[in-house]
Amino acid sequence: MAKQIKTIGVLTSGGDAPGMNAAIRAVVRTALNLGMNVKGIMRGYAGLLQEEIVDLKSSSVSNIIYHGGTILYTARCMEFMTPEGQEQGAEICRKHGIEGIVVIGGDGSFRGAGRLAALGINTIGVPGTIDLDVACSDYTIGFDTAVNTAMEAIDRVRDTSTSHERCSIIEVMGRNAGYIALWCGFANGAEDVLLPERYDGNEQMLINRIIANRKQGKKHNIIINAEGIGHSTSMARRIEAATGVETRATILGHMQRGGTPTCKDRVYASIMGAKAAMLLSEGKSNRVVAYKDGQYVDFDIQEALQMKKDIPEDQYEICKLLVR
Repeated sequence: MAKQIKTIGVLTSGGDAPGMNAAIRAVVRTALNLGMNVKGIMRGYAGLLQEEIVDLKSSSVSNIIYHGGTILYTARCMEFMTPEGQEQGAEICRKHGIEGIVVIGGDGSFRGAGRLAALGINTIGVPGTIDLDVACSDYTIGFDTAVNTAMEAIDRVRDTSTSHERCSIIEVMGRNAGYIALWCGFANGAEDVLLPERYDGNEQMLINRIIANRKQGKKHNIIINAEGIGHSTSMARRIEAATGVETRATILGHMQRGGTPTCKDRVYASIMGAKAAMLLSEGKSNRVVAYKDGQYVDFDIQEALQMKKDIPEDQYEICKLLVR
């Protein structure tokens, strides 16, 4: 029979994502309703090692669901990547009576969670990343808000690009994953979409399309470029030199991480946070909550980390058919 957990912690780690506060709120209120105490660990694993730990009550998470970012703050922690740092983290958990932790973050955060689980601290991961790159889950907290933010910004850039008859290269976030770029390619009706998983560096293809579009009477072009490809400014200079068409680069950057979370991010994050607290109350450990094939499920952390994720080929092929 699983040991009844009395006190849990919750932390956010890695890049922030809109909806993290909804997940924190759900963890806290669900755990309290299940008879557990909750402690907030500030600044991710870095805050754990510094013992930045506070008690959380129901009132502590009032009026946070509609705010972007994370009230617990976040940071990256190289020290926690070492065995010594991980053992220190587990010892600090025991010192503060923390028997289980909900870790809200991406794959790197889950690796840390897996190490804590191996050291006797029950851990549950919740996927929080705007990049949609956690392989075990069809949804990650923050993606919906980030892609809508990017979509709205690109619509605005298109207005001015049309007025000036320009080509605009708009760089969206996604260092290793092109999901934001792909979705914006569909939603914004882009003329070209460059994804880290697919782009072969063929700028001449872009140049040829711009020239062909101009001959057909098209007065502007939108190229959506993922962060993992980057170099948008130098790319714009080369395209302008080759085509004679005024070309500007716009890098959306961290604006995609902020802002009021969408309804989807608030609801899905709330359900995932609640399920994470429930799993801890059942004595479960080393699990990741996921949304898969329309259901909320959970996977072993190591199994989840071994899964691979790629841009769906059918979606990419359809996107190529539509961009012109």
